[in-house]
Amino acid sequence: MPIDFSSFDFLVVPGRENAPADHWQSHWLGAFANSTRLLQEDWSRPQLGPWTGRLGAAVEAAPRRVVLVAHSVGVATVIRWAAAAPELAASKVAAAFLAAPTNVDDPHPSFDVVRNFGPMPLGPLPFPALVAASQDDPRVAFPQAKAFAEAWGADFADVGALGHIGSAARLGIWPSGLLHLGGLLARI
Repeated sequence: MPIDFSSFDFLVVPGRENAPADHWQSHWLGAFANSTRLLQEDWSRPQLGPWTGRLGAAVEAAPRRVVLVAHSVGVATVIRWAAAAPELAASKVAAAFLAAPTNVDDPHPSFDVVRNFGPMPLGPLPFPALVAASQDDPRVAFPQAKAFAEAWGADFADVGALGHIGSAARLGIWPSGLLHLGGLLARI
């Protein structure tokens, strides 16, 4: 049975520094008429409270069930929000596509700017999800990305060697990512 994409609101949850025009998330925003970008006040210094607060408000304001499309620290935003969200709010989320989940608990100093999102919750998500992970992501080791997916009860997709799955990967609309998204939506 074909998926009716018009029955969902796609909420794109970018990571640090937002998703520039050449980022796959921006391409997906152009591909789905019923999609919006979650905007943050400060893209350079992500803060847990404001970022999850805006996510919660956007989910509540959406007229249809929501599909979250998160990248990098946007994934941590989704996970932290889901861990604390009231059941009614979380039930409005149909699914979450989680690409390149930044390991906010990594002790390396380059992670200091996102450390306030830690510790990363490791309980099952209240909605279907898929973690898309790159084998050579500098922001999360591949085995750690797999462990996150398992802890969250999410499906796991090995997308090859795409670095942090951001603009540098030059994915355009990222056709294989869309196939993974379609597979996730086919489950709901």
